[in-house]
Amino acid sequence: MSFRLQALGALLAVAAAPATATAQGAIAGTVRDPNKAPLAGVTVVASSPALIEGTRTAVTDGDGRYRIEELRPGTYSVKFTRPGWAPFEVDGIELAGSFTATVDASLTLGALTDVVNVTAEVPAVDPHTARQDVTLSGDLIRSIPTVRSYNALLPFVPGVVTNVNDTVTATSSTSFPIHGGRANEGRLTLDGLTIGSPPSGNSATSYVIDVGTAQEVTFTTAGGLGESETAGLVMNIVPASGGNTTHGSLFASGTDSVFQSNNMTPALRAQGLSTATPLADVYDFSGTIGGPIVRNRLWYFVTGHAGGSTRNSATVHYNLNAGDPAAWLYAPDLSRPEYSDRTFDNASGRVTWQVTPRNRVAAFWDQQSLCGGCTGATPGLSEPQQISPEAVGVLGRPLTVAQATWWSPVTNRLLIEAGFVGTRFGVGNFERVPNPTSGLIRVAEQCASGCAANGGIPGLVYRSQDYSVAYTGSYLWQGSLSYVTGSHVLKAGYQHTLMTDDRTWYTNTQNLTYRLNNGVPNQLTESISPWVNDTRAGWDGLFLQEQWTRARLTLQGALRFDRATSWFPEQQEGPSRFLPTPIVIPETRGVDSYKDLSPRVGAAYDVFGNGRTAIKAFLGRYLDGVGSSGTYANANPSMRLPSTTSSFGTAGVTRSWIDANGNFVPDCDLQNPAAQDLRASGGDLCGVISNTSFGQSALTNNFDPAILNGWGVRPSDWDLSVSAQQQVGSRSAVSVTYTRRSFHGFTVVDNLALQPSDLTPFSIVAPLDPRLPGGGGYIVGGLYDVTPDKAGQVANVVTASSKYGDWFQYFNGIDVTGNVRVGARLTLVGGTSTGQTVADNCGVRSALPELSTSTTGSSAFGAGLNGSAVTPLSPYCHVAYGVLTQVRGLGSYVVPKAELELAVTFQSKPGAQLAANYAVPNSAIAPSLGRSLSGNAPNATVNLIAPGSMYGDRITQLDVRLARTLRIARTRTRLAVDVYNVLNSSAVLSYNNTFVPGGSWLQPLTILTPRFFRFTAEMTF
Repeated sequence: MSFRLQALGALLAVAAAPATATAQGAIAGTVRDPNKAPLAGVTVVASSPALIEGTRTAVTDGDGRYRIEELRPGTYSVKFTRPGWAPFEVDGIELAGSFTATVDASLTLGALTDVVNVTAEVPAVDPHTARQDVTLSGDLIRSIPTVRSYNALLPFVPGVVTNVNDTVTATSSTSFPIHGGRANEGRLTLDGLTIGSPPSGNSATSYVIDVGTAQEVTFTTAGGLGESETAGLVMNIVPASGGNTTHGSLFASGTDSVFQSNNMTPALRAQGLSTATPLADVYDFSGTIGGPIVRNRLWYFVTGHAGGSTRNSATVHYNLNAGDPAAWLYAPDLSRPEYSDRTFDNASGRVTWQVTPRNRVAAFWDQQSLCGGCTGATPGLSEPQQISPEAVGVLGRPLTVAQATWWSPVTNRLLIEAGFVGTRFGVGNFERVPNPTSGLIRVAEQCASGCAANGGIPGLVYRSQDYSVAYTGSYLWQGSLSYVTGSHVLKAGYQHTLMTDDRTWYTNTQNLTYRLNNGVPNQLTESISPWVNDTRAGWDGLFLQEQWTRARLTLQGALRFDRATSWFPEQQEGPSRFLPTPIVIPETRGVDSYKDLSPRVGAAYDVFGNGRTAIKAFLGRYLDGVGSSGTYANANPSMRLPSTTSSFGTAGVTRSWIDANGNFVPDCDLQNPAAQDLRASGGDLCGVISNTSFGQSALTNNFDPAILNGWGVRPSDWDLSVSAQQQVGSRSAVSVTYTRRSFHGFTVVDNLALQPSDLTPFSIVAPLDPRLPGGGGYIVGGLYDVTPDKAGQVANVVTASSKYGDWFQYFNGIDVTGNVRVGARLTLVGGTSTGQTVADNCGVRSALPELSTSTTGSSAFGAGLNGSAVTPLSPYCHVAYGVLTQVRGLGSYVVPKAELELAVTFQSKPGAQLAANYAVPNSAIAPSLGRSLSGNAPNATVNLIAPGSMYGDRITQLDVRLARTLRIARTRTRLAVDVYNVLNSSAVLSYNNTFVPGGSWLQPLTILTPRFFRFTAEMTF
């Protein structure tokens, strides 16, 4: 069934399916008489232009308390009435994010015409929740010097670590773990509904949304109750939804290389960097219009958006030998640097309909084309970052988002919400057509001891494309029922997500990849192409949560039940060169099923009863996100067939190869898995393949049934936060928060074909090199090599790490954040985050020396033993990553009467974690090992420095905007000049981590984009 039919069916059925949304703002307080006694039965009416229905109503309870939930951001008035008492009205209440504005009232006896009207002075501290939020208004977002994409705002949230450290110039898939969390934990939501990527555990995808048109963006950093599947950062974008007046905007911005500086320095040139990382161009155009179709009943809002950016490579150039079947080496064309370009265009529309006074529905559709016109070389997430243009496919892909919601306050106390969202898009790089490389063998340069004879770029891949035909989708139904009184908020909800992921991977028609070392072959990879991996995953969540306020104390609690599953449709592998007889895999269950109960509790205390000082604490259990990845996908039989290459690509195995006759043809029988030495007869030496069952219908990567189903099996984490918040002045607040996170549910791969005695321990001596700790010469021990008679024998089983020993990982940190507002002219938001991740699985490794945390079944972390793999050749099983500090912030100041605005953004964060990956030659290993490496391997790669012991340049960036606003009739035009990287920092972002004694180790590969100017114009009406 097509996505459009699925989406249409869901839109028609949404009213019948319960759902829930991310928390929005609320107004709460107490009504008293002149003697301070509580008044029951007072009618409280909140009104705002932000509400299509105009008003929301509540009635005070016996304690005089009231609460109005789920209010959209905007400016509100609240009126209090009771027969025989003079009405009391409070104006100018600004509501943002999930903030609960405290609005108290004191009524006096009098006539209905004796209205008491006051201007709100709402505290800047929310003492009614343990939740931690940062909210940026749409006005603030439009004023700061950033591109208008979701990932451009993430670097300004203290505690967040993103996979992109350079200046953001376009939307891209961005992971954003916080406080040492899993890479897939971050969530991007649009109006409370997740826009997810199944291959990334339903974290954010490359969804292009113009955040400059949003009403606001809220970042929830801790304290999510029952609605949350995972911990970590939730970024919720509240879109514009029309209104009772027609309004719109036209926006344009851009720059090109003429407006850039040069941040190359003599020191960088001395380290081997030949050029900076310049932008060729950045452009962005959009238009919006919204308003009433029927006033107070039917609103619309539509957008059109197009843009793109182009960036040249600092190290890779076009290959003069591209497409030449007789050429095996990379020859750079120094006049043509490789470039990466990203383009997008989309159109979207939203309709909001107040069907009856107590029923509102909304529908949204967004159709996008990502990189539909791209011509450059943009590596996919699974591809090497050093790759020649002829070896890269096309990033272009469609993306569709459909969304529908239903909202109904059945009574003043009972609220029902329902929603659906569907996201479908292409994954990875598609084939570049025409493809003249399809018959050529792909090549990777190892550069173990330098590679001046073959381009001088360690890890460079060239000569032939690998690509995929892959589409994925995430479809979410969710709903909730809330019962709200002045003191209590009781909420029950249900969530369901279905994920589809269909991938077919391709390599060249010869099904081979060569690895060269300085232009000389030393290894080859045999692949099965095409290779099919199709996955289905889903989860259901039920939750019940309660919030109770008594005097100054608010208590919160939630209990959430989750059930997660995965399964796989029928698939066929082959026929192909190394799988002549096809394998048909019937529909199979994977995870079946995980079941979890997750409790969460929180407390907030208004210290002095004036809403200006609050102490908060929260403790909760959360789960690893479900997706078409990890165990959910790896349980697929197509992923368990014999293979030792990455799961993001064709199935394959490696074998050592000595091209004795130098003809770049492996002159041995590649169908024979055993080692062959045919050099005496004019042939080559080919080692045993890395999995001797390759090409057979046998499962050599299996799963312990105990980790595919059961209670409490799914990876999880416990999160604790304790904070103190203090209001400073009338509209500013400072917060200090301690956070501890501990992670559980690790898995390992046990090769049952091996016993501990089948792995021979050895050590190496680090070469003497002044760049290494202590100048080198130290011993790196705890290394293992499988015995030659067991080489290539694989019978893996994925099972719980607890069977072998202890495995722990935790984070401790302190955040200091502030939100300063002085009138309507000055806004400052930011803070610092300082913390450390510690991880240890030494007990597991001692019992399981073949342990590899980078293989099937592992979870990925921003920092941890999965980010710094523990393997037989990587002994660092205890890692303390060091106490690291970030500083983030943004601000805007309007010069009175001059219509001038100055805005800044600032970030300072740790640099890249460094490694020294040394391809130790067999001759240096044999004396300690007592023999040569098994499988005729010419070398073994060992990291000579402990993870977390060395970091690259600290990354500090200051961006500034100067804007002038012109008002003509009913239009408002803002003209702005943005200056990015004002200090023209040349901090190194990525390094050559391949260690060669006296060679180019730590040569800079990319540096921060040089200072450049961007020009912006926006007209609103």
